[in-house]
Amino acid sequence: MSPLKISWKSLWSKPLSAALNIMLIAFGTGILTILLLASTQISDKLENNAKDIDVVVGAKGSPLQLILSSIYYIDFPTGNIPLKEAMELAHNPLVKRAAPLALGDNYNGVRIVGTDSNFVRIYGLKVAAGKFWQKDFETTIGSAVAKAEKLKIGDHFYGAHGLTGSTDVHKSHQYTVNGILEPQGNVTDNLILTNVGSVWKMHEEHDHHHEETEQPKELTSLLIQYRSPMSVAMFPRMVNETTNMQAAAPAQESTRLFSLIGVGVDTLQWFAVLIMLIAAISVFVNLYNSLKERSYDLAIMRILGASKTKLFVIVIAEGIMLTVVGTLLGVLLGHLVLQIIGSYQESGQAKLSGLVFMNKELYLFVAGLMIGIFAAIIPAVQAYRSNISKILSKN
Repeated sequence: MSPLKISWKSLWSKPLSAALNIMLIAFGTGILTILLLASTQISDKLENNAKDIDVVVGAKGSPLQLILSSIYYIDFPTGNIPLKEAMELAHNPLVKRAAPLALGDNYNGVRIVGTDSNFVRIYGLKVAAGKFWQKDFETTIGSAVAKAEKLKIGDHFYGAHGLTGSTDVHKSHQYTVNGILEPQGNVTDNLILTNVGSVWKMHEEHDHHHEETEQPKELTSLLIQYRSPMSVAMFPRMVNETTNMQAAAPAQESTRLFSLIGVGVDTLQWFAVLIMLIAAISVFVNLYNSLKERSYDLAIMRILGASKTKLFVIVIAEGIMLTVVGTLLGVLLGHLVLQIIGSYQESGQAKLSGLVFMNKELYLFVAGLMIGIFAAIIPAVQAYRSNISKILSKN
């Protein structure tokens, strides 16, 4: 019988303790897998969505809220800014490109974003079918929107007031799908894009019932690309000090946001490492005790011609089998749990997926192997050094 078969059989001669050890290892590995996948996906998304935007200008308030609403579309805007002042900033010599954003409506929870061709340039958007919006109430929709809402070129739909919920639907104007974007792997996959005029017209209708006076035109925010590195130092300061608006840098706010998330991740990581350590001790105790009980069997194996090395390999193999099976189950469990979490997330922008596999996960297997060897090494050395005549004379 091969050493591996012997190891496997002796492990399952005590199914309860083997199962407990495997569970402990799986639990620790599972938590580490979830943390690894979730934190990587979140940081990738933060980088991906903001990578070509240097600064966002919006109403005064929380800079993080401005970034979340204008780049990730997962919060409410800080307010509106006057069109006239926004356009003056857009034509500032420090600015290379400025894309206006007019938010305020949704279709089944998908944000309708009023903007212009600068938005297309900033994100490098391309259409997979149809064309970009040109006239009022024409839209170009993200690939994920087309899929989820089953919208095709030429379809019509009504927007609803507000960023979520569809209670207050604008029945006076219907939007038409003019184009569907190629998948971008960023936030634009989950947006409905139209011109700023469409959003204004919707709200003129909406506000018409409340007030007869002509409202000055407003935007939600501006997405800005700088002309030169010099703008970085001068532009935000100028906006924050000389206007009623604020300039927030996505890179800065995303780093702040991620460091806040990171605190929780670090705590959980230590918790998972602690579970892994408990698992290692548990495997060690299990092997140590089973070795004591099996010392007679091992001595008989020696008499029947098994070498010291073979006994050493048998015990080491037991430790490795326990941890590898536990690690494998833990990784699968981590992916499964993350996929379930992702399916319950309402926001399409921050959706997590368990179907992503990363190279870093190989480290978890290496860690599992190390734990197995570490836990089995003392019992294995004992098996190697065991004195046959002493063991047999005791029995």
